[in-house]
Amino acid sequence: MIDKRLVPVNGLKKEPFSGCHHGMRYYFLCDESKESFTTFVYPEPWCFEQTPDEEKISASFPISEEGMDDAIAWLFEQYESNKTKWHAADRDCMHIVNDNSSRAAARLGA
Repeated sequence: MIDKRLVPVNGLKKEPFSGCHHGMRYYFLCDESKESFTTFVYPEPWCFEQTPDEEKISASFPISEEGMDDAIAWLFEQYESNKTKWHAADRDCMHIVNDNSSRAAARLGA
């Protein structure tokens, strides 16, 4: 799913990191103190900012190699324990996007 080497621990202090795996999107965000970070998981298709908060699950970890190991293990756990949900989100992703695009076009009179 995600290789720890792709997410440098100290890099999180500078900017968030995001990705996806079979319908499960994830987002790493450092807190203001720069001593811990929060990892979020949420279903496709929207970006972090456009996904309703009630669809996000999160856990916090210290900014350290051990914290990153724990965050990666947590991601795997979230994926495995909700695999049906993530696969449905992946399968339905384009339907959701197309439905919303059609509604927007209808509102604009297209």
